[in-house]
Amino acid sequence: MKFYFAPMEGITGYIYRNAHAAFFGDVDKYFTPFIAANQFGKLSTRELHDILPEHNEGIVVVPQILTNNAEDFIRTSKTLKAFGYNEVNLNLGCPSGTVVSKNKGSGFLSQREALDQFLEAVFSEAVTKISVKTRIGKDAPEEFYELIKIFNKYPMEELMIHPRIQKDYYKNKPNMDVFKDAIALSKNPVCYNGDIFTAKDYERFSEGFQDVNTVMLGRGLIANPGLVGDIKRHCKLDKQLLRAFHDRLYEGYQDILSGERNVLFKMKEAWFYMIYMFEDYEKHAKKIRKSQRLSDYEKAVASLFEERELLEGAGLFSSVKKS
Repeated sequence: MKFYFAPMEGITGYIYRNAHAAFFGDVDKYFTPFIAANQFGKLSTRELHDILPEHNEGIVVVPQILTNNAEDFIRTSKTLKAFGYNEVNLNLGCPSGTVVSKNKGSGFLSQREALDQFLEAVFSEAVTKISVKTRIGKDAPEEFYELIKIFNKYPMEELMIHPRIQKDYYKNKPNMDVFKDAIALSKNPVCYNGDIFTAKDYERFSEGFQDVNTVMLGRGLIANPGLVGDIKRHCKLDKQLLRAFHDRLYEGYQDILSGERNVLFKMKEAWFYMIYMFEDYEKHAKKIRKSQRLSDYEKAVASLFEERELLEGAGLFSSVKKS
């Protein structure tokens, strides 16, 4: 089984990826937060730093592109190719309202004729391998059966399927009936993405889908950075290892960000997920959230690690965060 780390805007940038690879590894491919393609094929300063080869040494990274304009996608692909990337990923999965309102991300799924024309253009001029991360539709699961006809026209490196519709966001359960049909219908290799928070979740999935050999993990892997090790080797997350990972992440953000507020914002984003690995976390989570200075934050984190033990897996996160 191959394991991919899903992109998460605001969290899984190069500082996070390098820290994760240093302490946990086990990930076959890391996908970047999306690059917003533009008519010039240029990258923002943040996007550029995120994909620079010197910021991603020793790990396999796939840049993800968000756009519904074929020319912009092609230009951005050429830019990324020049930096040495041989695969790019098309974002057809983002459920954010601001993205969907522009018919991008999972909003593009409702524009099937335009999507088909887009894919025809980008695959005809492809300079890299192209993989696609998608949901099964915008408004209804039944949309997938028309979408797969379109996807099957093009030689994708992989089709990563999160079996929810856009309107679900992260609520409701993944539609495994549609995913089962996707495996049977897809002419491209299929990767599964969605709601694997613990090793037991993975075992249940793999028992039901033995022909799937690639899984993309997102929120569950951010909550429990050692999840893949647990799946592969039954290696439970060690609190000292998690603390060392945290410290590397914290130091990395302090190195590149100016101002305490910006560092705190980044760390609080990560704690939104990781806090659920701790028992009786509420008091400590509140202190972390309310921290206004790095000194307050450091005290809150130290107290958490000293006073609370880890739970087994990130199942608690899945039970309390369904939005």
